[in-house]
Formats: sequence, structure tokens, C-alpha cells
Amino acid sequence: MAPQEEQPQTRKRTLRHDQPAWDKLDNTANLFPVIATEEMSNVYRISVTLTEEIDRVLLQEALNRILPQFSVFRMRLHMGFFWYYFEENSRPAPIVRQEYSHPGAYIDKSRNNHYMFRVTYYQCRINLEVFHVLTDGAGGITFLKELVYQYLRLKYPELLQLDKDKISAGIFLDKEDSYVKNFKKGHEKVYKSERALTISGEELPKGEMGVVHGYLPVEQLKQVSKSYGVTINQYLVGAFVYGVYREYLNGKVSKVPIRCCVPVNLRPYYHSHTMKNFFAMVSATFKPEREEYSFREVLEIVAADLKEQITPENLDNIMSYNVSNEQNLILRAVPLVIKNFVMKQVYEASAKATSATVTNIGNIELKEPYRQYVENFYVTLSMSKGQNMKGGICSYNGMLTFTISSVLADLSVQKRIFQTIAADGVSVAIESNGAYYE
Repeated sequence: MAPQEEQPQTRKRTLRHDQPAWDKLDNTANLFPVIATEEMSNVYRISVTLTEEIDRVLLQEALNRILPQFSVFRMRLHMGFFWYYFEENSRPAPIVRQEYSHPGAYIDKSRNNHYMFRVTYYQCRINLEVFHVLTDGAGGITFLKELVYQYLRLKYPELLQLDKDKISAGIFLDKEDSYVKNFKKGHEKVYKSERALTISGEELPKGEMGVVHGYLPVEQLKQVSKSYGVTINQYLVGAFVYGVYREYLNGKVSKVPIRCCVPVNLRPYYHSHTMKNFFAMVSATFKPEREEYSFREVLEIVAADLKEQITPENLDNIMSYNVSNEQNLILRAVPLVIKNFVMKQVYEASAKATSATVTNIGNIELKEPYRQYVENFYVTLSMSKGQNMKGGICSYNGMLTFTISSVLADLSVQKRIFQTIAADGVSVAIESNGAYYE
């Protein structure tokens, strides 16, 4: 049985060496075990493409070597009386397999040595898939980069002379719950409850997910975004919303808004280096009250909405609001079975207020000895309740990859998004996983 939350923190330091270490879930992670299903896995994928085909044996060895140093990934999930909790997993690392399922598929922990992440490969690509209960995209990319470094050192022993560290110098493996550490009393309700548009239609066969990658030069995006007076992230979210407006709503008036959730990495705002989840959700809302909005008009609305919300004061308010429920002494004493029921109801209601999610994990940098072996990265999101289409963004070596994942058979929204970007003079190269052509 899990140690009770009211026990002092020193409890973890007094465990005998033959007892596994335990840890609490961070504030955001508490929701994911409650809502995860095979259809809504809450698993994200970050992939890296190398210049040569992957050697499975070396990739397994690389994983075996780095996993002991990443305690956040070396955990298994348990259900306590009041909360879920982590316990150290002493089993061998998950088996590296050739890709066998669609991106972000549910992780059956009993078939994965009780780990909540997996590593797969296909030709030149390595996929890291993570159950969001462990960490967010920032934590995931830290782990994947170290996996790539170790793999390349095994494949090219001469790299050992250039980089002898097992884990890169300057990498933080902090496990703090930065939500609780930075929590402040006094906050306002932050989430919108107004019902939003649901992007629906004919779906792909069960168990399939369509993925479209758009490769966009960063310098061109910078120039175009600057011409509109917006950031690259605002520009891409605006293009996503406009694609939905033009193709799903056909440019018509709607009684409900298109609301796109945008996760914000909180680490830079609080000088945090935690490997656990540490992000806040803001949303871009566009409600067409007349017909025929131009892209510029939609973009201005979306950018203004995001700019208003992404401020230190508002992010502080969002974080404190989220943590306040966990800190409530009465709620803490409620058994987990009841908590789960309540959290599911709250989640069901909030899911109706969101149309889609677009996340940007930022620019990925690799150390000089390794860059020549890596072509690109991309991030793929799995579906959530009421969200049949999502976007993932990252950039590497001057190229930004905008990945749109969907379970819908219709490709018109994706086409409109990239046509809109191309019309602004940005060179767009498109790649698909083939789900639309089977």
C-alpha cells in the first residue's frame, strides 16, 4: 500500500536499500491514469530520423545503458487508497521492437515490463512513446536525445573520444513537482466551459491513425510571421484554426467556437529543470459570427487571444488554480475511487470545450559530434475525447516539422492548412504515413 500523503518527505530517505523507491505523481499527471483507455491512450510520440537504418541490438543496448540514470522513466504505476503513486521499477528495460502499431497507441504495461514508455524503430527512425503520466514533451525530448547519443556512440566508437559522458554535461534529472513548489494561494477560475466545435466525420478503420508531416524552413516562417506581427507558434496555430474554419465549417457562421488548446512549457517562467510534467494549457478561440473571414482576420484573433493568455501573471494563475484542488485538505482525504469518478466527470465536461490541440516542443539542438547522423525530429499526438485531430510542432537544424495526426478519413483540413502556409511563400514539403492510401 502506498505511503500516505500526510507522511513527511523524509520517509523516502529512510527506506531500506532492499525497498523500492516511491514517488508522488505531479499535479498534472494525476488525471492521466483516470482517463486513459485504448481509444484515448494519452501517449505521445517523439521521433528522430537518422541517416542510416537502425540496428535493433545496439538500440536495445543504448536503452539498457541510459535507463538506470533516468529515474522518472524507471517507474511503475500503483493505485493507492487516496492517490495513484509511482514505485521504482527494477525490471529490465522494455524490449525494443520494430514499429508495430499506429503512433501513440495504448501502452499495455503488463506486456511492457510494467514501464510506461516504449521504444520502437522503423528503417532509419527511432520512436519514443511516453504515457503522459511520466513527463511532458520537454522531458521526453531530453530522454530521446540521450538515447540517440548513446546509440551513436555504440555504433561509431570513435565518438567516445569526443564525448565520454554517459549523460551529457549540464543535463538536469530533477524530479521535483514544480507545480507544488511554485503554487501560490489566491487564484481565479481559468478554464472556459462554453461548448466548442467537434471536428467529426467518417473515421479511418479502427486502430489506424493518419499522420501528415509538413516540412517548413524556419527562416521563411520567421519572415512570414514577422510580416503579420505574430510569432511562428501563433502563425501555425492560426493556420490550423483557419483550415478547420474553411474546410469543416466551409467559411460559414457557427453557433459554437473553434477552440484550440495550446500547451505552454512553464520551465522558463519558473527557472525549473524538472523532468516531470510542467506545463499549462491556454486556448485560442475563434467564433465565426459572419461569413468569409480572411486568413489574416482569423490569425489576428487567434494571435491576440494567445498573447493575452501567455503572460507570467496568467500562467501563474492557471498553475495555482490547477494545484489548489490537489492541496485541498478535504479532497485529499477522499478515497481514490471517488476522486476518479469526480475527475472523469470534470474531464468529460472540459473535453466538450475543446476542438483540438496544437503543441510546440520547440527547437531541438544536438551536440556537434552527433548532428551529422541525424536528419530530423517530429512529434505526434494521440487523440483525446472530442479531439479527432491534433498538431505537433518541433524544429531541428533549420527545418520545422508540423505534424497533423487524425483519425478522420477526410484530408481537406490538412490540405488547407499547408496550402495557406504555402500561399504566404513558405516552401512546404509533405509526407504521410500512408494510412490514407491503404
